[in-house]
Amino acid sequence: MRRSAGLLLYRRTGDGLEVLLGHMGGPFHARRDKGAWTVPKGEYGDDEPAWDAARREFQEELGLPPPEGGAAVPLGEVRQSGGKLVTVWAVEADLDPAAVVPGTFRMEWPPRSGRTAEFPELDRVAWLSLAAAREVIVSAQTAFLDRLAEHSG
Repeated sequence: MRRSAGLLLYRRTGDGLEVLLGHMGGPFHARRDKGAWTVPKGEYGDDEPAWDAARREFQEELGLPPPEGGAAVPLGEVRQSGGKLVTVWAVEADLDPAAVVPGTFRMEWPPRSGRTAEFPELDRVAWLSLAAAREVIVSAQTAFLDRLAEHSG
């Protein structure tokens, strides 16, 4: 079974909570918004604790160290449509999306062309209200938004 772990940053504003999401990079998501935004996360193996993987993946995906000091709120797990089990923690912190330097991945593109292209893991990162996030996040991950709202309510 494939497993991923990630950190969902949140901040309190005059208009309520905002969460930091990333738009998945690469050609499959380039023209999509709905279902193309995600908690910064990544896969890990049996030899790595999920918490350590969440912090490592935050650094790899955003090019910034994970926030220190804030209490991590476990938001549990969800199973995405492809079967991947995702574990997420919420951390209250602020971050400037302009400071993000995303990691990259390589894939054959165009398909069956024999050419390899490099794409950013996340092609943009933004703070979104919970309502706006619900509109664009990977559908299974809406549970994390609901759990965060319950925790902070």
